[in-house]
Amino acid sequence: MTDTPLADDRLIVALDVPNALDGLNMAGRLGDMVSFYKIGLGMLTGGGLALANELKQEHGKRIFLDMKLFDIGNTVEAAVRGLAQYDLDFLTVHGDPHVVRAAKEGAAGKDLKILAVTILTSLERADLDAGLMLPGTVSELVIERAARAFAAGADGIIASPQEAAAIHALPEAAGRLIVTPGVRPAGADLGDQKRVATPANAIADGADHIVVGRPVVRAADPRAAVAAILREMTSPQAIAPNRA
Repeated sequence: MTDTPLADDRLIVALDVPNALDGLNMAGRLGDMVSFYKIGLGMLTGGGLALANELKQEHGKRIFLDMKLFDIGNTVEAAVRGLAQYDLDFLTVHGDPHVVRAAKEGAAGKDLKILAVTILTSLERADLDAGLMLPGTVSELVIERAARAFAAGADGIIASPQEAAAIHALPEAAGRLIVTPGVRPAGADLGDQKRVATPANAIADGADHIVVGRPVVRAADPRAAVAAILREMTSPQAIAPNRA
């Protein structure tokens, strides 16, 4: 008899490890506890696409490829069309409307969901000032970028847990996904994340999926770390009082 929680597709574990072999080993350690993985740009030269394909085709996992594509429309469309052949589930692009529209063209005919990045969860207002971004609070800019990305056809939005409730309340958000990185279990090291929330709070505020990386893959016992997150996701605090 075991009290190990069952896998929950709402939890996406980011395989923030150096290469595909390490990623495959981590997925093997986590086994049936995790059904959805994120593979990011940092592993692109370490066999990330091969890992995505193996986890999808041979292990039945769902895959979120986090490439954050940004370029002219023709280039984005071609890149997405190529990536869509891997039968992936989610792909990120920057939330600029021309990028979203091109990505949707590239994904046409496939089940690949295009998720638009609003403002990275590692950024705060001072970082936006340095990048010559428009004035306004981070939350205001995230919500405006989310609305524009939805209007351009995005299937979902990447945003911090702190903006999830406001995005969920947008009329344009009906039927769209909200995926939140920057999720940290209580007491976890924040690392380079600045706009964070616990798993329970992120779910309560409207996140459809939460992304957790280092608190799992760098834990002394990754399975125990996942189990704690899964239990928190189904706790009374995660019942969505803040959803519109």
